[in-house]
Amino acid sequence: MNFLDTLSLAYRTIRGNALRTSITVAIIALGIAALIGINTAIQAISQKFMESFSSMGASGFSIRYRAMFRFDRGELKKEEKNGRKLKKSNTNQPITREQAELFKERYDYPAKVGISLGAGNSFTASYGGKKTNPTVRVAGGDENYVELNGYDIEGGRNMSEIDISSGRNVCIIGKDIYDKIFGSGDPERPVDKILRVNNIPFRVVGTLKSRGSTFGMSRDNIIIIPYMSVVRFFAGSASNTFNIGVKAQEIANIETAIGEAEGIFRVIRKNGIKEESNFLIDKSDAFVEMALKQIGWLTASAVVIGFITLMGAAIGLMNIMLVAVTERTKEVGLIKAIGGRQSNVRWQFLLEAILISLLGAFFGIVLGVLLGNIVSMLMDTGFVVPWLWVFMGVLICTIVGLAAGSYPAYKASRLNPIEALRYE
Repeated sequence: MNFLDTLSLAYRTIRGNALRTSITVAIIALGIAALIGINTAIQAISQKFMESFSSMGASGFSIRYRAMFRFDRGELKKEEKNGRKLKKSNTNQPITREQAELFKERYDYPAKVGISLGAGNSFTASYGGKKTNPTVRVAGGDENYVELNGYDIEGGRNMSEIDISSGRNVCIIGKDIYDKIFGSGDPERPVDKILRVNNIPFRVVGTLKSRGSTFGMSRDNIIIIPYMSVVRFFAGSASNTFNIGVKAQEIANIETAIGEAEGIFRVIRKNGIKEESNFLIDKSDAFVEMALKQIGWLTASAVVIGFITLMGAAIGLMNIMLVAVTERTKEVGLIKAIGGRQSNVRWQFLLEAILISLLGAFFGIVLGVLLGNIVSMLMDTGFVVPWLWVFMGVLICTIVGLAAGSYPAYKASRLNPIEALRYE
């Protein structure tokens, strides 16, 4: 008997015990589906995080005030290492408009600097007889806000430096706004129309391309106005601190850009030489990294769940193969009687176990990818296939088949042909 004959015989034997094989395949498939499904979902979530939070790219960073309560424990460790002391009075000191504007004026590193101030997300926009729900987000920015926050102009123009410095009542609206009020279609249609935001008139100068949604929250339900307009009209609901965004021209220069920004802003914020900075600098992917560390626990959970299920499947498969050896004792004796060697019998049983495991891997991978991409569809990301874990799933199932089939195969190959033929 050659290898192909042995493989064919193993396949026919599996087909002949369809119910038993199906149950074992289902157990293995569930373990692999848990492993692949959760990792597919995690990859989709990671992709969405990267799209949503790294809008400035790897060369961007932001400057924010140092809050008294924080969740980033890594920053606390850095404070202990740099030898500077952090005064409690230095926490919760907001960044003022004057400080933000002074930083933008003094920072001469080759980079773009943007100033922004959030007004809130409970505004209404109206034009003529049409009106939005009171869920519109209003953001105050400058001429660089659109680029630094990952938006693109689709119709009209961006806000200019003159718009910002003169405090004009102009605005740029997201796709949800102009679809709701002006109708979908031509993005130029809203341009030069007078839109009322909480009954305050703003002239529309531009419209934004769609950014989609993040975790069910639309990024297109936004109106961007000059930050001085937020101070003038919406001071009661606005954030108490300005944010500063910086985007360096080259990724390689990001650390130098951060170092220079910190030095300039420490002077503006009047930090002493031995004092810790009363502000924080975050790279644009800092939130992504922090979130992905937390998501990593899901990966560990998936691995544990998958391995526990696969261990149970391996035990069940070994039990089935041992029962098969007993049931097919006469068959083994006949194979040996017509010239079959111990290796032929051993390979037949090993191949049966491996084929059952690989069938489980196939159905488990397909089921896991489909289940994981339900999350991908909900988050509006592309179809995700975690190729590394697909390969790992096939490898793990092959190992499971070898482990579960080794002892039954060895036991079958050691049977005495004469005793086996006489077995009832």
